[in-house]
Amino acid sequence: MPNQTGTPKSTIEQHLKACGVSRRSFLQLCSAIMVTAPMGMALTEKAGLLQVADAIGKAKRASVIWLHFQDCTGCTETLLRTSRPDVADLILNVISLDYHETLMAASGAQAEAALRRAMEENAGKYVLVVEGSIPAKDDGVYMELGGRPAIQVLREVAAKSAAVIAMGSCACWGGIPSADPNPTGPVGVDAVISGKPIVNLPGCPPNPYNLLAVVLEYVTMGKLPALDEYSRPKFAYDRVIHENCTRRAHFDAGRFAAAFGDEGHRKGWCLYKLGCKGPVTHAACASRHFNEIPGVWPIGTGTPCVGCTEKGVVWQMGAFETAPIHLATPPDTYPPVYSTAGKLEVGAAGALVGVITGAVGSAAWVASQRFQSSAEAGVARVAADIAHAEKLKGKPADKKED
Repeated sequence: MPNQTGTPKSTIEQHLKACGVSRRSFLQLCSAIMVTAPMGMALTEKAGLLQVADAIGKAKRASVIWLHFQDCTGCTETLLRTSRPDVADLILNVISLDYHETLMAASGAQAEAALRRAMEENAGKYVLVVEGSIPAKDDGVYMELGGRPAIQVLREVAAKSAAVIAMGSCACWGGIPSADPNPTGPVGVDAVISGKPIVNLPGCPPNPYNLLAVVLEYVTMGKLPALDEYSRPKFAYDRVIHENCTRRAHFDAGRFAAAFGDEGHRKGWCLYKLGCKGPVTHAACASRHFNEIPGVWPIGTGTPCVGCTEKGVVWQMGAFETAPIHLATPPDTYPPVYSTAGKLEVGAAGALVGVITGAVGSAAWVASQRFQSSAEAGVARVAADIAHAEKLKGKPADKKED
C-alpha cells in the first residue's frame, strides 16, 4: 500500500512534488474540482484557482479505506477510468488509499492485517468509502468477510472513521441487489450506520469527481459539503438533468422521438416519450460528462436516462414509463405578448398572440402527457393575451397602451 507503517503523511503538494507531478497537472486537477463543484463547497465557492490550489496543496492526504459489499465493482471502475488525473494521480497522490480489496496486492490474511493496521494508524481520521449494498436479512449471513458477517465488518470499520461515503446507488439505497425477489435484504449504508456523518453519492456509477470533491472538502475545510435531504452533496445533485439537457430545446418545441431508430431519434430529438427520467433525476450528468469526453452520458449517446440517482425511480418505475413533470412549461419558452418594459402596438400584440397560439399547438403532444399544469398555464396566458388585444382594438387609434 502507498503508506508504510510509522511514516507520517505528507501534504498533497509535497507528495505530488516527490512523485514528479508537474504544477500544470496539479492546476488542471484543481480546475476540474472547481468545475465539478462551483457552488456548495466552502473550498471553491468564493475562491479562485490559485486559492483552491493553495488550500488543497497544504492539506494532508486523506486516509481512505474502501470496502466492497454486494456490488459489480462498477464504482471502482469509473474511478479508474478518469483521464485527468489518471489513476496514479487520483488514488496514490491526491488521496492515500490505505485499503481497497480490488486494487491492493495483498489477499487473505495479509489483506485482513492491512485493514486492521489502516484502522489503527488512522483511527478517527480516515474516510470510509462503501461500495455495494449491505445484506441485512437474517443477521447478514448471506455475505461474509474474513469469516464474519459483512454487516458486522461495516459497523466495526465505520465506528472508527471520521466520515462515511456511500459510493453508488447500491450503497445509498440498496440498488440492483435489492430488486425483488432478492432474499438477502440489501440496504444502504444509512440503514446500518448511525452517529457518523454520511454522504450519499448515488449513481450507477456516480461521477468519480464527486467523490474527490467531497474528500478534498473534508481534508481542506474540515467539514463535509452542503447536503440535501437525502444526504447528497448539493453541488452535484441540486438540479434535475432536464434543466441542462442538450435535448431540452426539442422538448420545449414539442419534438420527441417516438421509437428507437426513427427519424426523431436519429435527429437527436427529446427522449421523454421513450421513458427518459431526466425531468425527475437529480444529477449533473448533462453538464459534467464522464472522462472529460463530450457527449459521454446516456442521453448524449441516444439512450434515455433511467434515473439511477433516485431511490424511487430506477428501482420502481418501468424502463419505458414516462415520468411525471410538474415544473416544465414548454409554451413559456416563447416571447410574451406584452411586457412591463416599453410600449406595444395593437398589430404587434395580435401577431404575437398568433405565435404563442401556434406554440401551444406545436406542444400539444407534450400537454397531453400529464403536463396538466403546463397546458393550463399556456391556455390561461393565451386567453389573457387575446383579451388584452381585444381591449386595445376598442381604443382610439392614436392612443397606445403602456
